[in-house]
Amino acid sequence: MNVAEIKQPASGTVPSQETLVEARDLRRVFDLSRPWLNRLIEREGRVTLTAVDGVDFSIRRGETYALVGESGSGKSTIARMVVGLLKPTAGSVSIAGTDVWAKAQAAEQRAMRRRIQMIFQDPFASLNQRWRVQSIIAEPIKAFGLITNPADRAERVAELLSLVGLDPRDGQKFPHEFSGGQRQRIAIARALASEPEFIVCDEPTSALDVSVQAQVLNLLRDLQQRLGLTYLFISHNLAVVRHMASQVGVLYLGRLVEEASAQELFSEPKHPYTRMLLDAVPDIAMEGIERRSIAGEIPNPITPPPGCHFHPRCPRVMAHCKTVIPPVEHAGNTSVRCLLYGST
Repeated sequence: MNVAEIKQPASGTVPSQETLVEARDLRRVFDLSRPWLNRLIEREGRVTLTAVDGVDFSIRRGETYALVGESGSGKSTIARMVVGLLKPTAGSVSIAGTDVWAKAQAAEQRAMRRRIQMIFQDPFASLNQRWRVQSIIAEPIKAFGLITNPADRAERVAELLSLVGLDPRDGQKFPHEFSGGQRQRIAIARALASEPEFIVCDEPTSALDVSVQAQVLNLLRDLQQRLGLTYLFISHNLAVVRHMASQVGVLYLGRLVEEASAQELFSEPKHPYTRMLLDAVPDIAMEGIERRSIAGEIPNPITPPPGCHFHPRCPRVMAHCKTVIPPVEHAGNTSVRCLLYGST
């Protein structure tokens, strides 16, 4: 994809200073153990996988916050915890001060859920192939009781289709009658149907043809400016993140190893892993300079390396990196988990 095709943010579209989304000490552990009897007979212990390990971040209203990292870093697990699809083992997620996972009255929980939506990676898998598009988009409207009159609801569906660049008459069709890019537009229209404030975009263009990725990203940006939306943008494509996000968090084996504004992270990356990711990004402006591939492979998350998880691949590894878990340090406006910036 030619990132030059992605529109630059309009002047004056500055995120609010108000925090809309806040995650604190977010942790998710999966139990992969065999059944109890098998473990008893074969004298095996429990097997667990820590997918997310103490992640903190906050997102201001109107901002696009991106989480980046290789496959297996915990990006999608965090996304599902934030929208309420996967319960955290520990920690909390709050939307406008309301805890997503706290016990509350049904009416309060319903009102909070309406403010959150998610756009999934594969639009073909996330849309019900047996339903017409108008029914798919109308479902959130019906579920939250936003419009009870069928005629008014149909009119709203037509408005949403137009908003995402489709013809209102497309509501009569089924998802298989559309291209991948058009199906993702339908998924975006469905996400907008409940009038949310916050949308999680989980790799929203990775399943699309390169030729249409920029179109969908530009649509997301236009909708953000028009409707005042806040995004959590999950991606492994740093070229896209550079043009879409205002804040970026870099994940490695479930830990947030660096967090900074997009401008600062791409101009002065601090963590060796972030530098490694950026060195592998093709850049037309740097023609003639050889790009370096990412060294090594991400370790087995069931048995991660002790200390700093990145130390087996790190070009600047020190002896104590193998035993000490790096605390969060501050280098200028960047938060970084690396012993290069600490006093240890």
